[in-house]
Amino acid sequence: MTDKPAARPRNSNLAERVMTRLGADIRGGRLAPGARLPTEQELTTTLGVSRTVVREAVAALRADGLVVTRRGSGAYVAANPTASPFRIAAPRADMIDAILDVMELRLAVEVEAAALAAERATRKQVATIRTALGAIDRALRLGSGAVAEDFAFHRAVAEATGNGQFPRFLAFLGSHVIPRQSVRLSVDTPAERRAYLERIQQEHRRIVAGISDEDPAEARRAMREHLTRSLERYRKLAGRSGDG
Repeated sequence: MTDKPAARPRNSNLAERVMTRLGADIRGGRLAPGARLPTEQELTTTLGVSRTVVREAVAALRADGLVVTRRGSGAYVAANPTASPFRIAAPRADMIDAILDVMELRLAVEVEAAALAAERATRKQVATIRTALGAIDRALRLGSGAVAEDFAFHRAVAEATGNGQFPRFLAFLGSHVIPRQSVRLSVDTPAERRAYLERIQQEHRRIVAGISDEDPAEARRAMREHLTRSLERYRKLAGRSGDG
């Protein structure tokens, strides 16, 4: 059985189209700095998309620094919309290389985050990490891929560093950095996929143990091995995809 990337959600494609169109209007000066964007209703009517698509597009423009939102007033073109902010887009299912790039970036950041969490985490923060670990267990028992729960776990570790930049960084990357959300690998049986997710959870438990024991070296090793194994898995997929 071959590994095949899953199709991208339709809403994601539509949101990108809306974002591209509005972005072109902003960068081209058709929507000037400080100008109010058309309302959600106007955009849904003009572009023939749903409110959800419009909201996703506006959120992406805001992340790019092109748009600012004002509570109860709407979205406006930013004062300096021509700036080029650092941005990582959600990788497409057919772009394994993009997933590898994000995984390597996470490896560089989250390994030290785990070590800092082991040094600095409060009892409450450790309890939050354990709660996140339990949420993954519950999701797996229900047959879920536990993508959101997995992201929440890594976010809890980042919070436990005591350095607000770590959780902000993960929030900026977003839950799409959990690779199995973008690329679903075909396996011979559901049991094999569950076994894979259980192996990931065992790696999570080792990370929690290192943090709970206030052992930065062990927490660092556990996170490095966890992310490295995921990285190697997707490198193998990239190799198979390259073979056609």
